[in-house]
Amino acid sequence: MRKFKIIFCIAFAGALASACTQLILRTVAPSFIRDITASFLEECDPDLARNAIPSNLKLMEGLLKKDPQNREILVSLATGFAGYSLLFVETEDPVRASHLYLRSMAYGFEALGDKGRVLADPAISREDLQATLKTLSEADFRALLWTTLSWNAWISLNLDQPSALSQMAAAEACLARLLEINPFYLHGLPQILTGALLAARPPMLGGNISKAEEHFERALNENGGKFFLTQVYFARYYAVRVQDRHLFERLLQDVLSNEPADLKDVCLINRMMQQRAAYLMQHLEDFFI
Repeated sequence: MRKFKIIFCIAFAGALASACTQLILRTVAPSFIRDITASFLEECDPDLARNAIPSNLKLMEGLLKKDPQNREILVSLATGFAGYSLLFVETEDPVRASHLYLRSMAYGFEALGDKGRVLADPAISREDLQATLKTLSEADFRALLWTTLSWNAWISLNLDQPSALSQMAAAEACLARLLEINPFYLHGLPQILTGALLAARPPMLGGNISKAEEHFERALNENGGKFFLTQVYFARYYAVRVQDRHLFERLLQDVLSNEPADLKDVCLINRMMQQRAAYLMQHLEDFFI
C-alpha cells in the first residue's frame, strides 16, 4: 500500500507539472514564441540566423511535446521550417528542402485542426475543398500562409512525381484563398507567391504570364520595392519566362542598390535576396538566349 501511495504521488506530481507547463505555454508563451519568430525575420546577419534557426526549431519541437495542440507553437514551426528551407536550403539541396517543406506542411495542417486534416486529404473532392477553404478566416491566415508556401514549393521541386501533380489543384486553391483573406500580408507575400507560381508553370499546368505580371506589380505598389523578394521573384520567374533581359537587370540592380534594413521586419529575407540577386546577375547569360 505504501508503494502504491508513492507511485500515485509521483504520477500526480508529474500530471500537475505537465498541466502547469501547458498552462504557461498557453498563457505566457504565445507572445514570447511570436517574438522569437519575428526576431529571426528581423535579423540582418544571415550567417547568424542560419546557424541559430535549427537549434531554435528543435527547441520549439521540445516545447510542442509538452503541449502537442499548442497552435502558436505549431504555426511558428510551420513558419520556421518554411523560411529556413526557402532562404538557406532550397537552392543548395532541393532534396533536403523537400523534406523540410513537408515538415512545415505537417505542422501547418495540424495548426489548422480539423480544417487542416480535410485540406491534407488527398481524396478530397473539389466541392469539399472549396467549402472548407471558405470556413478559413483571418485567425487561420498565418497557418494557411506558411502551409501553402511550403506546399507549392514542395510541388515545384517534385513535378516529376505523380503525387505532387495530383496535389497541385488543392495547393493552388489555398493560395487563392490567401488572396481573398489578406492579399497584402507581409508586404504582399501572397501576391508574390501567386505571381511566381503563374509565371513558373506552363499554361497546361495553370500558368498565366499576364496575370503573373499583374500580381508582381501589385506587390511592388504595396511595398514600394522595399521587400526584395518581390523583385527577385519577378526577375527570376517572369522576366526570364518572357525573355525580358532589360527588366531582369533593372529589377536586380534595384535590389543590389537599396538598403535591406529599410524594412526591419524582413531584413533577413532582404539580405538573402540581395545575395540571390548578385548570383542571378553573375549567371545572367544562363537565363537568356
